[in-house]
Amino acid sequence: MTHDERMQQVDQYIDDHLQDFLNDLAELCSYPTVAAQNQAIDETADFTAKLLEKYGFNARVMPSTGNPMVYGELAGSSDKTVLCYNHYDVQPAEPLELWDSPPWEATERDGKLYARGVVDDKGHIVCRLAAIAALNAVYGEVPCSVKMLIEGEEEIGSMSMEPFIEQHRDMLAGADGCLWEFGGVDFEDRPEIVLGMRGDVYVELRAKTISHDAHSGLGGSIFPNAAWRLTWALSTLKDQNERIQIPGWYDDVREPTEAEMELLRNLPRSDEALKKSFGLNSFLKNVDGVEMLRQQLFEPTCTIAGIGSGYQGPGSKTVLPAEAMAKIDFRIVPDQEPDDLVAKLRKHLADQGFDDIEVIQHNGSRAARVDPNSPFVQTVIETAREVYGKEPVVSPTSGGSGPMDPFVRLLNVPISNVGIGYSNTLVHSPNENMRIADFVKGVKQTARVMARTGG
Repeated sequence: MTHDERMQQVDQYIDDHLQDFLNDLAELCSYPTVAAQNQAIDETADFTAKLLEKYGFNARVMPSTGNPMVYGELAGSSDKTVLCYNHYDVQPAEPLELWDSPPWEATERDGKLYARGVVDDKGHIVCRLAAIAALNAVYGEVPCSVKMLIEGEEEIGSMSMEPFIEQHRDMLAGADGCLWEFGGVDFEDRPEIVLGMRGDVYVELRAKTISHDAHSGLGGSIFPNAAWRLTWALSTLKDQNERIQIPGWYDDVREPTEAEMELLRNLPRSDEALKKSFGLNSFLKNVDGVEMLRQQLFEPTCTIAGIGSGYQGPGSKTVLPAEAMAKIDFRIVPDQEPDDLVAKLRKHLADQGFDDIEVIQHNGSRAARVDPNSPFVQTVIETAREVYGKEPVVSPTSGGSGPMDPFVRLLNVPISNVGIGYSNTLVHSPNENMRIADFVKGVKQTARVMARTGG
């Protein structure tokens, strides 16, 4: 039997057993695994390990410096190995009133499945397992060995990932390629392949000026206001041209190579679709085209992700706030170092007279890039063409962040992605959903990647 004939049987198995896979995904999504709220972590880790065992893995829950890891190994028929990185934690479901169906009850309608985590990232876990089930059924065993590492802290910064990899490097090393946790198709249903990620530094700034909130008439002229204090501090971080004003912030920024810029120039334009999706007339600084992509992917950012102080209920309350807080998300690029940047932030605030502002670091991850000429990356590109019948969109990096750096730096493994998302999947938003047809294609491509890696 030829490879193509076998893959036709694999595809048929996937189609015939689709409902079984969706049932497993629905059960996994029923766990409200919100890492930010420390909710259902152990229960989900235990269930995920049992799910891996159901699909033939030798799986176990392993301790880390934070939430537990789920690790599984499945022996294949060759000496080749694919490592799959995923995460079982999800974003909070709030605001609950904006969901059209309960976030923890997977609901199918109009060819889509709705639930928190159905794409990010529980759907990708089941996508890998479904591909393995189909390969086992047709080949009698998986053509390559598979290792799965599934963490529970991705949505809060993956702080335990690097020390875990350092501690278990021998267990994780030796893979011929790594399938990353995300992926999908763009606005025109072309498969997207991403060859890197930006890093992230997430901090919380806190101002406290008096012992407790005061009457604004009593203290407005004589008491320091925490909300104003924090506002003035925030105004020193970035100017109105989006340039970060912290001294030395750009010192270590690695400029894009000509090869990376060529990848940007080859990317299809989706500017207008992106604007329409977010209700915009224009991007910041009126950029478009390649320059928009360069800024989006290769420049550091400083984003106020949350801010609060004083009274925020209905009506009025004449209060002078004693405390104020803001959460800041800095996206970083190679070769910036998170700890170095936080030190520069602290020094900047002190030099500006804001040494009373408390800086709390919540996470920090480095940026990473992958060689586009890696055989594993090329395998992913070729199988995307085969399954989708379209030329894949290959981007040199993602605007988002994740723990890719220790995989590249410590395990020296090439990384690519096969996914199940689409342009309106509403990841991190109410009504997160996947099109079931995209899930099927993701499973079929994953099976081909594993089959070709195994030779």
